[in-house]
Amino acid sequence: MSSGIKIRALMQIDNLQPKFAAYNGATVQGSVPLSGDTVLIGEFAPGNGVFTLIDRALKASSVEATTQLVEREFGFFILRSTSNAEVSAARDAILSELGSSMSDRIKPQVTTTQIITSVEPYQAQLLNKWRKGSLLVPGQTLGIVECAPAAYISIATNEAEKSADVDIVEVRAVGRYGRMFISGSEDSVKTAMDAAITAIEAVDGIDG
Repeated sequence: MSSGIKIRALMQIDNLQPKFAAYNGATVQGSVPLSGDTVLIGEFAPGNGVFTLIDRALKASSVEATTQLVEREFGFFILRSTSNAEVSAARDAILSELGSSMSDRIKPQVTTTQIITSVEPYQAQLLNKWRKGSLLVPGQTLGIVECAPAAYISIATNEAEKSADVDIVEVRAVGRYGRMFISGSEDSVKTAMDAAITAIEAVDGIDG
C-alpha cells in the first residue's frame, strides 16, 4: 500500500437522507451535502494519509470536499456529489493510490446498543448540552448504537432514517468508536436501531 496507509473504513452512501444531510450540513467544514447526494466516507491510518488521498480523489473526479480531519489516531474525510458516477471515480482513485480494494477495509462490529424509554428530563437536558442535531425531548425514547471503526456509524445513521420516523440527536463518526443517538417513539427507535445494526453487519471486509 502507498506510504503504508491502511483503510479502516470506506463506504459510498447513495441517496443521503434529509435529516442526516441536514445534520452533516450543520457540522461539516466544507461543501454542504444535500438530501439525495452521494457521499464517500473514509477513515485511514496513519491519519496524515488523508490529505494525499483527498488530493488524488479531487483530481480524478468532480466531487467536492466536505470534511477532512486528523484526530488522535486516524484520518477521516467526506466527499460529496450529486453524481454517483463521480463519487465512484473518486473511490476508485483512492483505491488505486493505495493499491487496494474494498475488501481490504476493516469489517465493522457493533460494540454496544442501548434503548432508553421515557427519557428523564435532567438526562435529556445533559444530552442537549452537547448534541449538534435535534433536541432530545423528555419522555421520548433514546436509541444509541456504537460501532468500530467509527466512520461506519454514518451508513448506520442513514439507514436508520430510511427505516423509521426518528430524529438525529448526535452522530460521532471519528475516534476509536462511532456513536449514533436517535430519538422518537419506542417503536420507531427500535425499527431504526434494527436497520442501523443490519447496515453495519452487512459491510464486508477483513477482521480488524
